[in-house]
Amino acid sequence: MKQFQLDLQFFAGEKTEKATPKKRQDSRKKGQAAKSQDVNTAIGLLAVFIFLLFFSSKLGQTVFHIFRETFTEYMLLDLTPGNLRLISIEVLNGMAILLGPIMLLGLLAGVGANLLQIGFMATTEPLKPKFEKIDPIKGMKRIFSVRAIVELLKSILKIGFVGFVAFFVLWQRIDEVLVLSHKAAPAALKTIASLTLQMGISASIALLLLSLLDYLYQRYDFEKNIRMSKQDVKDEFKNTEGDPLVKSKIKQRQREMAMARMMQEVPNADVVITNPTHYAIALKYDEDESDAPFVVAKGLDFMAERIKKIAKEHDVVLVENRPLAQALYKQTDIGDKIPEDFFKAVAEILAYVYRIKHKI
Repeated sequence: MKQFQLDLQFFAGEKTEKATPKKRQDSRKKGQAAKSQDVNTAIGLLAVFIFLLFFSSKLGQTVFHIFRETFTEYMLLDLTPGNLRLISIEVLNGMAILLGPIMLLGLLAGVGANLLQIGFMATTEPLKPKFEKIDPIKGMKRIFSVRAIVELLKSILKIGFVGFVAFFVLWQRIDEVLVLSHKAAPAALKTIASLTLQMGISASIALLLLSLLDYLYQRYDFEKNIRMSKQDVKDEFKNTEGDPLVKSKIKQRQREMAMARMMQEVPNADVVITNPTHYAIALKYDEDESDAPFVVAKGLDFMAERIKKIAKEHDVVLVENRPLAQALYKQTDIGDKIPEDFFKAVAEILAYVYRIKHKI
């Protein structure tokens, strides 16, 4: 028996259930999401190389202008604080024009890649200091963990595949590479730039294909890590919706209090209409409170017997009318006015009650 209980506890603690929406939301608040850093790198590199493919000539003119100004003007100026300040400002402006668009494009590509993977997510949780990250024992466990081995194999695969693609592009144009030493400097630079762009774009596309596979793996690994056990799901439900046992007790207590208030109103009723055994509807008419009779208590079976008992104890008239009792029970609630369809029948009953009590 004890072994059976241990087996039940084991299976209850095993993480076999998919994460609930609340669990996913809590993970996002902690900055945890399925994301591949390789996707950011690949998209950023591809965007930069495509930009260079279309605007390399413009950037080349900027570089040529910087070198020309350096050798024709800056080197001929006297070394004074004013001239040094002027040269620094102009060189920095040229570098900003040269590198600014590339850096901005890389930034936008990185932001877009993150939004593409995880959407908008703002949290400061990853910035909080965690001393467990500098724990040497846990550090050794992370180094020799299965995840670390997988990351190592992925890195070897990426280096090998991207290197093969770059080598293949280079091998396709090996004839141009071998004659570079025989070309003039402008033609050689043009060939090198063309070869660099072709290799860069090809390697970026290869890395992007690998990054898509890595993203699928990261999603699988993330889903596995946020799985929940059956006990976790139950505990979360209790925390969010409340303990079902406690909720049932609260509802039971509320019903008892409502029932007690209802029974307190029975002695003030003018009449109790009965089935006679299954239904009991206590009605009251007070022209100062309402323009029509209203229900102060109603009950079925055991509750009906209690209403009739209290009514007898306080000399409230009981009138048997089976169809009226059933209809009022089904169509009205405590505090409701009776529907207009029952005005005539109830008026006749109240008139009968008033005659009995010598009120008219």
